[in-house]
Amino acid sequence: MASADDLALLSPHLRSVDLPARRILERPGEPIEQVVFLEGGVVSVVARAAGGRHIEAGLIGFEGMTGISVVMGDDRSTHESSVQVAGRGAGIAADALRKAMGASVTLRAMLLRYVETFMIQTAHTALANGRGTIEERLARWLLMAQDRLGGSQLPLTHDLLALMLGVRRAGVTDAVHRLEGEGVIRARRGLILVRDRGRLEAVAGGAYGGPEQEYRRLLGGWPIGY
Repeated sequence: MASADDLALLSPHLRSVDLPARRILERPGEPIEQVVFLEGGVVSVVARAAGGRHIEAGLIGFEGMTGISVVMGDDRSTHESSVQVAGRGAGIAADALRKAMGASVTLRAMLLRYVETFMIQTAHTALANGRGTIEERLARWLLMAQDRLGGSQLPLTHDLLALMLGVRRAGVTDAVHRLEGEGVIRARRGLILVRDRGRLEAVAGGAYGGPEQEYRRLLGGWPIGY
């Protein structure tokens, strides 16, 4: 959490930002003009390659921010960041954030620690995508979404889950049906209800928990408690 002095550096430059679903916040290779500290909703960072191939590399909720390239000293992202679940945030011009970081060693250190937690998350996403079953990956994504949205009702469609997991919609539908049959979740049109988080964590296995633990270590607490 930022200190009072660091918040004082940022506050004059922060503006409320609406984050409607499907809004693209960053495009590959384009300058980042605004960084958004999320207050609600879910933003996905998607890696895209030639030929239309794409897969989610990371997930951001109200524990985090867009524009990590700015924190690292760059002015653009190599990935696409888009809103998957509508929410709100506090936006700041990239230049204003750079000036604030230059004026405060503690602010810069805190933001760099967040970048480290995000890099840990993306590494675990790569591990899950390369070694996990669809059920494990789905369970992990649902847990991460619940961490960021709160409550047990998640406004997620099968199409969105297929996009985020980089698999065919039919594969997601089969995995959802299996978890539903085991009483772990309940699926409705455009909505997934988490019925048993403990069992969902068991399905995810080692795919979930590591990045969350590192977030607590580096930033002093995970914003959602279950």
